Amino acid sequence: MDPVIIVGAGPVGLTLALALARQEVPSVVLDEGPGKDDQRPARTVVLREDTAALLERLTGVPIADAGLHWAGWRSMRRKQVMRQISFGGEESDGPADAPPSGLAPEPVAASDAPLHVAQHVLTGALRTAIARERLVKVAVNSRLDSVEQEPSGVTAHTRGPAGTWWRGSYLVGCDGPRSTVRKLQDIRFPGRTAVERHAVAALRTELPWPGEALLHRMPPWRTSGPSAGEITARPLPDGVWRLDWLMPPGKDLVTPELLVNRVRETLAGWSGGSTPPYDLLDTGVHIVHHRLARRWRAGRVFLAGDAAHLLGTLGTQGLDEGLRDADNLAWKLALAWHHGPHEALLDSYQTERRAAVSARLRAADQALPLLRGGGGLRSYVPGSARGHDGLLTDGHLGRGVLGEPGTYAHSPLAPQHIEAEVSVDTPPGSQVTDVRVTAEDGSFVRLRERLGHGALLVVLIAPGTGVWERKHWVSAGIMPRLAAAVAALPHPAELLVTESYPGAAAHTVLLIRPDGHLVTALRGVRPADLYAAAEATLGGPVRDRANDKAEETGEADTSDATANTEAAAGTR
Repeated sequence: MDPVIIVGAGPVGLTLALALARQEVPSVVLDEGPGKDDQRPARTVVLREDTAALLERLTGVPIADAGLHWAGWRSMRRKQVMRQISFGGEESDGPADAPPSGLAPEPVAASDAPLHVAQHVLTGALRTAIARERLVKVAVNSRLDSVEQEPSGVTAHTRGPAGTWWRGSYLVGCDGPRSTVRKLQDIRFPGRTAVERHAVAALRTELPWPGEALLHRMPPWRTSGPSAGEITARPLPDGVWRLDWLMPPGKDLVTPELLVNRVRETLAGWSGGSTPPYDLLDTGVHIVHHRLARRWRAGRVFLAGDAAHLLGTLGTQGLDEGLRDADNLAWKLALAWHHGPHEALLDSYQTERRAAVSARLRAADQALPLLRGGGGLRSYVPGSARGHDGLLTDGHLGRGVLGEPGTYAHSPLAPQHIEAEVSVDTPPGSQVTDVRVTAEDGSFVRLRERLGHGALLVVLIAPGTGVWERKHWVSAGIMPRLAAAVAALPHPAELLVTESYPGAAAHTVLLIRPDGHLVTALRGVRPADLYAAAEATLGGPVRDRANDKAEETGEADTSDATANTEAAAGTR
């Protein structure tokens, strides 16, 4: 079968290629550029725990070592500290000597600390991993100019020094805001242009809050042009900081002189009046748009990342959502590639992901008039300054309506009501908690390490198993019956065991999708219910696996996949 064609070699396209390769699906990445990225310290990304874990799983590189987990967060208004958070410590509102009445400190786990990393470092790690991957071919200097679909596949043409025709099973446009794929499929991309503008600088210096991110609203200085109503400082490794100044509405040019003045007055304001030494590394302008493609699927063509959505105001992170697009789409394309088209499953990609991103866009668009419109906030949130700060903090820290990743509770893949279903702390459709589990070979691993291979995961909560070798309990109690039920599922599944899971009683059985979202939690071993839930997760009945094996031709899955990747280019 022909490889998947991925248009665009940014973080989303490269992530999708690696995710497909982990499931033995070949791909061709059409890279418009020369195959390397400019080093731009001012262009950075903030990742949540789940997306950072996804990248680490795919690249084999500890992404946390390439970036910096924030040690804390503080927000200020004029000269007053409004909120302080210490990851691994406690959150407090207001100054320590005058805590607001009725507000109790909120504990914040260290695992909730956002990870801040330069985008070129992230892309470099992905490119290095792809260079070692036999199932991924990267075609540089290849600009897409046409796409044609047929019932059996997709044909794409690229121009450039190596311009040629490419044949693929599916095509995914990860080619950014001006997506050629989207335009060729005549998909509308409505929304708002230039919702916000930020002047950006990356510099090496010392600030009074090492390792802590800062949001400063209405700073008490204004000496260079229009007042900077909001400044964000986010730390990177090696003493580097990214500073963003929210620019007033209009089209005022962000000149080098303006930026240098902003840097000097901001550093002086934070350091008691004198500008500390600094090394200016990079500057830029970040313009935020809010747009959402009408369709994310057109037959065998899909959109992902900035080609499908643009968001980013109020601290929300667009790349985070693009990586979730890739994670969601990869296992569904892999199942269709190996077992034949399964339309309901492929359609669910658009339904699930578009709904999740749409909810965040809607929340940001509803909050913008309140947060940027002055007094109007008082009619919605008691204590305008604190309400304003709380919403912005949620956006920057990846929580609440502005920042939390979406769930798939209303997915078309969600099983109908199952009598044996029970509640745990993870609602159906949400990302599972990363607990320690015992794998089938008896080793102890993290649950997230077992994701991304295309298999369903079945997790039994069995207290006490962690202190005994697997051979002592694998054939005892309910394990044989559960193992038989897992072996009979309509899709490959891995059986794992854990000592405990938040909110789950002993002998609860969790069914988890290949992208880490909980399908259901069942009370005990219920083979019929487990089978029904697995079947729903796959979009409905699928062909019997025994029949699939009978149709295979020896080494077709792996050797043919490699050959198809290497021979993807050809004449039409």
